[in-house]
Amino acid sequence: MIRIDAIWLATDPMDMRAGTETALARVIAVFGAAKPHCAYLFANRRATRMKVLVHDGIGVWLAARRLNQGKFHWPGIRNGYEIELDAEQLQALVLGLPWQRVGVGGAITLL
Repeated sequence: MIRIDAIWLATDPMDMRAGTETALARVIAVFGAAKPHCAYLFANRRATRMKVLVHDGIGVWLAARRLNQGKFHWPGIRNGYEIELDAEQLQALVLGLPWQRVGVGGAITLL
C-alpha cells in the first residue's frame, strides 16, 4: 500500500504523546530530513511503545504500536545514532523478536 525504500531506527527515545507534527519535527532533528519513501522508527524510554512515521512522497503517515506483553528489542540509547533496517528486520522488530539476529547481520560466516 505504501512504498518504503528505507527504514531508519532512532536510538534516542521519543515521548509517545507526540502527534504527527512533533514526530515530523523529531525526524528532521534526528535524521536531517524526512525523505520520500522512508520510514522512521522511534520508541519510548522503556521500549514498550513504538511510533513509525512514513513519508510517502505526498504526505506523512504516523502509526503507533505496543505489545500486549514484553517490550521491543531496541538498541541502547546512543545520542545521535541511527540504524538502517531491512524489511525482514522490521517484521521481527514489530513482533517483539530480536531483529538484530535476522538478515545479513545474522549470517553465519565462520565454523
